[in-house]
Amino acid sequence: MKRVLDILPILFMGFLFVLIDLSAFLVAGPFEAAGVVAFVDPGDPFNLLFFFIVVLVFTAIILLIIKLRRKQALRMIFLGATTVLMVYVLYPIFSIVITDVYLCLVLSIGVAGFLLAALIKKPEWYVIDSIGFFTAAGAIAMIGISLDIWLVIVLLIAMALYDAISVYKTKHMVDMADSILDLKLPVMFVIPKKKGYSLLKETKRLKEKLEEKEEREAFMLGVGDVVFPGILSVAAFHSLATNGFAMALAVLVGTLIGFAVLIGYVVKGNPQAGLPLLCSGAIAGYIIAGFLLFGFPPL
Repeated sequence: MKRVLDILPILFMGFLFVLIDLSAFLVAGPFEAAGVVAFVDPGDPFNLLFFFIVVLVFTAIILLIIKLRRKQALRMIFLGATTVLMVYVLYPIFSIVITDVYLCLVLSIGVAGFLLAALIKKPEWYVIDSIGFFTAAGAIAMIGISLDIWLVIVLLIAMALYDAISVYKTKHMVDMADSILDLKLPVMFVIPKKKGYSLLKETKRLKEKLEEKEEREAFMLGVGDVVFPGILSVAAFHSLATNGFAMALAVLVGTLIGFAVLIGYVVKGNPQAGLPLLCSGAIAGYIIAGFLLFGFPPL
């Protein structure tokens, strides 16, 4: 019985990949119809340059804020950006079933405001995960319809390298994760290992637990770990007129295989860079399915 209970959180994390990707498939069309895109020209390589500059600058700002001990400023930035993104995500979703533009906007702002209020008042793990779900699905759909497939593959390779360097070399990702968890920000999925877990009762920082080799009471999965492989899945679903859904599912299966390998390292208690394995699985799934369905992976 205990072994079954131990594996349930792992299965739930895998289910998150599936559910978020399928949600992104659902909103990709409405996003495009509403003009909710990250880049105007999907084939422009400078899109990636702009993306990488934003990531590096944003990371530098976060680390500077942490160093200056202005964590509340960091919290305000994240909460503001998250609320805006939730409105962008919710509006096309409501527009699927509601034709009135103003009603969609009011509902989007209302739901985003409710989730923001819940996060501020009681930032428990389930509130953080709920917001993370919407932002992940929205980010996947928005970027997935905005880049050609070959650019998405380049993006995944670059982000996998960046993730590996930031976890294993510079190790600044662990410090960022600690600060983000302290502030209860919705950029990580928190999956409890046992019933009754409360994120609000966490007193030790992640770094302390790692140094003391203390068993953690919850798994942590970065929202970005779900988003980046998902972008390739949506790009395939959106861009390929033939076998697009099959290719997207192949990417998802490859991601889940990468996740299975990743979780084997995670259960040993050490922090792991998720994107190298997750992105590799996603790309491998796309390439293998491309050869099987097209004779060569379409780019």
